Amino acid sequence: MRSVVTRCALVVALVLAASYGFAEHVCRYCQAGAAAEAEKHGPHYAPDRVVDVKHIEIDVTPDFAAKTIHATTTLEFAPIAKPARLVTLNAVGLRVEKIDASRKLAEHSSTGEHLKLLFEEPIPVGETVKVAITYTAEPKKGLYFRTEDMGYPKGEDHIWTQGETHEAPHWFPCFDYPNERSTTEVICRVPEEMTALSNGKLIDETVDEATGLKAVHWRQGKPHVNYLVCLCAGHFAKLEKEASGVRLGFYTQPSFIDEAPNSFQDTAAILEFFQEEIGVPYPWDKYDQVTILDYNWGGMENTTLTTLTHETVYSDATENVRSSQGLDAHEFAHQWFGDYVTCKDWSHIWLNEGFATYYTHLYAGHKDGRDALLYGLWRDATGSVLPAIIKNGDTKPIVYRNYAEAFDQFDYRAYPKGSWVLHMLRSRLGEDLYREAIKKYLERHALSSVVTDDLRQALEEVSGQPLDAFFDQWVYHGGAPKLEVSHDWKPEEKLLRVTVKQGEPIEGKTMLFTFPVTLRAHVGDEVVDHEVEITKTEQDFYFKLDAQPDVVRFDPQFAVLAEVKHEKSEEMLEKQLQLADDMIGRLLAAEALGEKDSKTATKALAAALGEDKFYGVRIAASKALGEQGTDGALEALLAGREQSDARVRLQVVEDIGKFFDTKAYEALNAVVANEKNPDIVAAALSGLAKYPEAAAGEAIAKALDSESFQNQLAIAAARALGKRRDPALAESLVKALRDRRFELPGRRYGEVLVGVGRVGRELEDKTIVREFLAELLQDPVIAVRLGAIEGLGELGDKRAKPLLGDLAATSGKEATTAKKALQRLNAAPSDPPEAVEDLREQLDKLRDEQKELKKQVEQLQAT
Repeated sequence: MRSVVTRCALVVALVLAASYGFAEHVCRYCQAGAAAEAEKHGPHYAPDRVVDVKHIEIDVTPDFAAKTIHATTTLEFAPIAKPARLVTLNAVGLRVEKIDASRKLAEHSSTGEHLKLLFEEPIPVGETVKVAITYTAEPKKGLYFRTEDMGYPKGEDHIWTQGETHEAPHWFPCFDYPNERSTTEVICRVPEEMTALSNGKLIDETVDEATGLKAVHWRQGKPHVNYLVCLCAGHFAKLEKEASGVRLGFYTQPSFIDEAPNSFQDTAAILEFFQEEIGVPYPWDKYDQVTILDYNWGGMENTTLTTLTHETVYSDATENVRSSQGLDAHEFAHQWFGDYVTCKDWSHIWLNEGFATYYTHLYAGHKDGRDALLYGLWRDATGSVLPAIIKNGDTKPIVYRNYAEAFDQFDYRAYPKGSWVLHMLRSRLGEDLYREAIKKYLERHALSSVVTDDLRQALEEVSGQPLDAFFDQWVYHGGAPKLEVSHDWKPEEKLLRVTVKQGEPIEGKTMLFTFPVTLRAHVGDEVVDHEVEITKTEQDFYFKLDAQPDVVRFDPQFAVLAEVKHEKSEEMLEKQLQLADDMIGRLLAAEALGEKDSKTATKALAAALGEDKFYGVRIAASKALGEQGTDGALEALLAGREQSDARVRLQVVEDIGKFFDTKAYEALNAVVANEKNPDIVAAALSGLAKYPEAAAGEAIAKALDSESFQNQLAIAAARALGKRRDPALAESLVKALRDRRFELPGRRYGEVLVGVGRVGRELEDKTIVREFLAELLQDPVIAVRLGAIEGLGELGDKRAKPLLGDLAATSGKEATTAKKALQRLNAAPSDPPEAVEDLREQLDKLRDEQKELKKQVEQLQAT
């Protein structure tokens, strides 16, 4: 084989994926739909509050066999500004049996979406009315069952609820919007051997001798919003700790109890750090976390009770590749930011998610040093925010009202871009003033709703700085600066000129960005900093230096969210790669050297891969060698496989997998045969997918039938077979996935279904794949349903059009996904297999290099 390699496209992933394992699952992070679609729906605002809800009590009995509930919800409310006769509740699919009210009702009616209560006489302002609604429901959202008869493991039956954004009304009637708060109680009646968890403080547990059911009574004594009301009940194993006087409970499926301590090892330390950093003591009675089988998201910060994907539990075999630290910290931060203070409406959701994302980074910096904080921010910027803005041209602001559905707001703008806004504020104000302002913000708005201007006011009052321009350009307008930086040394005057050019703003969408920034010059051992202000589309800055600088750096503190193109000589980049106190500078140098095809660049990267003190730089060096794609780069990667940090070892294997070369093939086979870490074996399987050798296919097929913790290797093998697109393997792939549906994590299972569709695309008769994917459209897990929809789009079978058409006519993520799948289905009849695409791109690159080499030879001969 000849040594050729393709440059891989940057994969958009959230925030902390390599560092913290499950960052892509944090909360409900997703990519929003097209802006043009959203514009059709007009602005969204918080609804009027006719009454103020004082208290909600939910008494619920789940039927695990029938997948139904019987419940009585009692609401206490009072009119706010004027007497109220008609009161409308959100109630989806609830079959009302009876209603008892402290004031006489004239009638009530259900629309399927709402329950309307018409009182005989208007309720006077100031009078509190109590209404008890008894009903049954078979929830399709909001409350979910996971039981043995559905295919889940025996002895692990459980239910769980999800409120955000608008799922709560599927299991209890309420005023379902985040501008309404109340105290709550939940009484859950379950078999005596089960555990029932909810918000707040446990009041009592009593067993009804007549029914044999145990009534578990929880009370949340401080007001919170409806979407944070939570119930989890079933068979759970328990761990428990205490920190700072707060009880910390950890609940998981019994089969995961041995590994569970790995996932919750940071919780106590996170609590102690957050209390010190935020300056406000933990505001609730306790903090529980519970893992859910095939949870729809990564985690949900219900008040005092966070629900988590079961994938956050991991085994020792993964070393430090997987960690729950980021997910744990993110959801814990929400107990202050999102629960204690809550965004008034979904346009301000960044006040929940941006804070939780940033304080996750702050905890990483506290635990592992400032480089860990900056690395998380760098991953956010380069992996999510800047690609969305610069590459995809998204100009939506953070505060945005023209969304189609509330979930459209849960994208990069709320999470990593919101986090970056806070980082820039903290960098500008200084850590002490920033902390003081955040404390003021929380204390002033405790247990209430907030909008972005509440935060601005607190920051301005403490700092004395006007921040209107900052919020206008970063929060109320979209985009981010796209900068071209260049420098020029003038030896006669001993002047360094730095030129900064900024892209023109888009009228009505983005602004000209103005911001302070540091320019730094390294002259020998001396470091010279200059603070400047960017205010124009093009500016020159001049600095007197004693000698020509070895390295010139723009924004060395990494305090500005911007795409920066700064061309430098290879010699300067090699020196920058050795700056001991500039981790971001070393990252950037490694990236840039990956674009150089010289032996000296390869040597510098090989040294960084073997010697740099920060694992993130070693990862960047490995990626850069993969980008170079030369024989020397491959040799450097092969030599760099022995890494003590498993995260770097994983990256090296992934980068070896980019090559199409006999040595790379042998190395990947050796990893599959000898490596103990399942994540690294999975990377090797992915790399083997492009090789036509029968042994490669056999290794992948063997992994498909293997057993590993949460069956990580089987998922990796299914993904690799999808990438391989061998039609001969279609039947065995479908059989394995059908047989092992509930052995494999639902989210990961859904992800591989796209590849199943691509394998099926190569078949003349696609029936077996179409029928398999069609079956999964009824799966209880939304991630599996979405994956099946995408898979049908990839399949290229026109007989799937009626299925997709029906789904496209509905609403929500399934409808959006089905519309895209229909577009894909109607596209070209067949695409070349991914491995073939890779090889073609590699060969095209080789031909281009040969043409350039021939041109250079001809020029030399002509001189």
